[in-house]
Amino acid sequence: TLPGPSGKDFTDFDKIKFTIKTKTGTEVSVQADRCGGTDSYAYVTDAEGNEIFRYYMPDEEDKAHVKELEAKYPTAMPYFFTQDPDYITVKERVAKHTVDGAPADGVATIGIAVDTLKVAEYLTPLLQEQLK
Repeated sequence: TLPGPSGKDFTDFDKIKFTIKTKTGTEVSVQADRCGGTDSYAYVTDAEGNEIFRYYMPDEEDKAHVKELEAKYPTAMPYFFTQDPDYITVKERVAKHTVDGAPADGVATIGIAVDTLKVAEYLTPLLQEQLK
């Protein structure tokens, strides 16, 4: 917990794990460690827990690109390298929006960002209570 710009204290989670179960019985679980390195993966299991799909980031093509960027920018933060293609895409879409005024395809608006923060603010005390 640290004070934010307003002086109000904020708690930030570096790790989280939860499962959501719908009214129809469908479940989805999320586990994240945002301080655990630059690699990410996701997998899908069937109802019995058998893995049916796995995705890694960075993939082999991205790993080669990361090595090039590490050599070119040795003092940069490592996560910049794995996210480089995404940063380029976002910057191109936002620049296009600036020129033509059309919505930036696939880029969250300020409204979406505000709504996301509202969800986070709602969930934070609930998650904190679960940690007791």
